[in-house]
Amino acid sequence: MSAGPGLIVAIDQGTTSSRVLIFDAQGHVVSSAQREFEQIFPRSGWVEHRPRDILTSVQVTLAEAMHHANLDASAVAGIGITNQRETTVVWDRKTGEPVYNALVWQSRHSAELCRDMRSEAVDALVRERTGLLLDAYFSATKLAWLFRHVDGVRERAQRGELLFGTIDSWLVWNLTGGKVHVTDVSNASRTLLYNIHKQCWDEDLLALFGVPASMLPEVRGCSEIYGRIEPKYFFGRDVPICGIAGDQQAALFGQACFEPGMAKNTYGTGCFMLMNTGTVAVPSQRGLLSTVAWKVDGQMEYALEGSVFVAGAVVQWLRDGLRMLDNAAESQACAESVWRDVWIVARHSQGASGARGTGGDGVPDPRRTGGDGSRCRHNAQRVARRWWRHRQRFFGPVPERHPKCASSAPKDRRNDRAGCSLSGGPGGRRMGQP
Repeated sequence: MSAGPGLIVAIDQGTTSSRVLIFDAQGHVVSSAQREFEQIFPRSGWVEHRPRDILTSVQVTLAEAMHHANLDASAVAGIGITNQRETTVVWDRKTGEPVYNALVWQSRHSAELCRDMRSEAVDALVRERTGLLLDAYFSATKLAWLFRHVDGVRERAQRGELLFGTIDSWLVWNLTGGKVHVTDVSNASRTLLYNIHKQCWDEDLLALFGVPASMLPEVRGCSEIYGRIEPKYFFGRDVPICGIAGDQQAALFGQACFEPGMAKNTYGTGCFMLMNTGTVAVPSQRGLLSTVAWKVDGQMEYALEGSVFVAGAVVQWLRDGLRMLDNAAESQACAESVWRDVWIVARHSQGASGARGTGGDGVPDPRRTGGDGSRCRHNAQRVARRWWRHRQRFFGPVPERHPKCASSAPKDRRNDRAGCSLSGGPGGRRMGQP
């Protein structure tokens, strides 16, 4: 396909997949591609990604999106990146080899470390400088965990051998061939190391977490040229990388919330509400976070944020963990088929981050017991059978269900106690499959 000049490539690097969309000069999507990558659960509440898997998924979707529409790389004016925030990567500045898996924003690796560090003075310092809370959610605590638990990382960092970054930094460093180590203000503001008022890395916070300044990326605005992609990664063209923003800030901008008081609520792996507060970082009296929205044309703007960690992630858990669904799209039909109200209730955690979802483990983990999710499925079967018995007792026989959810339903639902599936009721085949 012959396309005119001015195409924009948007890399959307998310928690469970990477996606590339290509826009024309009128803002229409002319091509896209998406790939999931593996979620690693070393133990309950811990989530990791292989940094190389993330990079590969981005490189592959870049190529696929261009090929799907037969686009010429010469028509591309620039590349922008939005990314899962807080997820932490540390790598060798010479070889580019990660020292450990990426610690994902959802992960509770550093929860115990946060409890050890917590005091009134520390909490006040963190809140005043960053607008955030001392919690395992944020990057500095994950970095401190790596220093404490991965052999040699602290010493190598002190010798200046290692680099730290969120996913945007990791992608830009690799796509530019190791020439550029940057981040933008929206991602920097989520590390617990960035002073959102002075707009710089904070020396007191670096000392608090033991982070050498030599590891840190340069902090830039959200819309400027940071560097150029290596031609070998983009069909022989060194296209400029000229936009970076954390995913939730990018959504706030994309929903045109440009004025103070304008807010967005978006649903992905988690659910996030952000409200533009203009050029003033407004402290919350109700537990919300004060954070950077963006910096464009030299002007910093701020936002208030509230988060629910588990939204779309629970659909993935129902599909991959409990095997109630063959694919995520089935969840819509099954939800619409429910006769009476059915609720999924997030259990509150013991830590500072509040509700974590799906039983309080922080993240729905299909393999948290024995690597195959057997205990998770067994418990779900037990709860589902109990729910089904009470439902029949109080509400009577089950009405007809949506066709997609009734395909495997047994004829006599009242007497079958073998299991439960959203697609089949008690005895549905998917729950017990390996």
